[in-house]
Amino acid sequence: MKSDAGFNRIEWVRDSCRLLSSILREFKESRPFNGLTIGTGIHLEPKTVALLLALREGGAAVVSTGNLNTTQDEAVEYLRLHGVDVVGRNTSDENVHRHHLLEVLERRPQLILDNGGDLFVSSLAAPFEGLLGGTEETTSGRMRLTDLRDQISVPIYVINDSPIKQFAENKHAVGQSALESFLRITNLATNGRRVLVFGYGSVGKGIATHFRNAFASVAVIDRSPVLRLEAWFDGFEVPAREDALRSADLVITATGAVDVVTESDLELLKDGAILANAGHFPREIATDRLLRDSRVQSAREGNGVTTLALQDGRSIHLIARGHMFNLAGPHPLGNSIQSMDLGFALQARCLEAIATGQAGKDDVVVPVPARIDSLVAQAFLELYVGAGTA
Repeated sequence: MKSDAGFNRIEWVRDSCRLLSSILREFKESRPFNGLTIGTGIHLEPKTVALLLALREGGAAVVSTGNLNTTQDEAVEYLRLHGVDVVGRNTSDENVHRHHLLEVLERRPQLILDNGGDLFVSSLAAPFEGLLGGTEETTSGRMRLTDLRDQISVPIYVINDSPIKQFAENKHAVGQSALESFLRITNLATNGRRVLVFGYGSVGKGIATHFRNAFASVAVIDRSPVLRLEAWFDGFEVPAREDALRSADLVITATGAVDVVTESDLELLKDGAILANAGHFPREIATDRLLRDSRVQSAREGNGVTTLALQDGRSIHLIARGHMFNLAGPHPLGNSIQSMDLGFALQARCLEAIATGQAGKDDVVVPVPARIDSLVAQAFLELYVGAGTA
């Protein structure tokens, strides 16, 4: 059902996406995707709407489904009203999500816009002719697809390997939205709170920095001694894992790995500790095993927080049941408009390059070409900053 407030928010986002608005006008004339179908599996929220409609104006038939537990109803309705074929609605059921992905692939898209590698991996099980290639948004997806290069054999540009995506979205925007989401969901102060960040890639760096700037005491855990050393040079504590978990008021995972925090850590966590995940897949915190553990007497849900009551009297709190809490919590806003405008401009330009034959047979799971990074960066500086060529 149409939501005036939800649609108004989408219009606000679309109007604010200056890069995508410019690309949409260009694509309307150049039509780089004429006769092509673009299949997408990506968070369906207002910023994504702006991207998908730009692709549609470029001549594409767009068929899209969401990611686990982040699809917003207003985005689905708006896209459908504007000619985008949307498969399914919000789900946290992995089997239902898998069925939605297969429905997208049944349309035999020539281009794939993936988020986490789900569509490309699924396409390997049921290959079809005509696939030209596509894009992958995330580090998690790149990690999955790298080992499958020989099987994929079509160009795939990894948006997350662009320096623009690394600093603008991952470091600055995710850090900002993680802090904002914590404040909005819990309504708790960050001042003096002991925050433990798992992972010191660009996302972890942004989260650690933003919570420190909000007067929290931040520690970092990473498997890489080089990144731990960098965290120490950046002024963060780098304690042993068990010591860090025992003292943490808030634990945030941002690694792209599986089972970062599990039921085996229950004995270490202090009373009132809060667990949150900022990684793409809801597997960094072993939520189901935590809920089933015999030491958990009950679980109470409320406004995006699940409270686990333990037999020894402690309570442990889990935000958004382990899904990415800046997009899966109540009233999700996700990353800032400007950061996503940049990232989605990279998406549009990379898909354009593949559609128009500018990608070669060796461009299988590789970073965004430097020329596209430069093109998008210059356009952003002109449209947002008013800065011309240096």
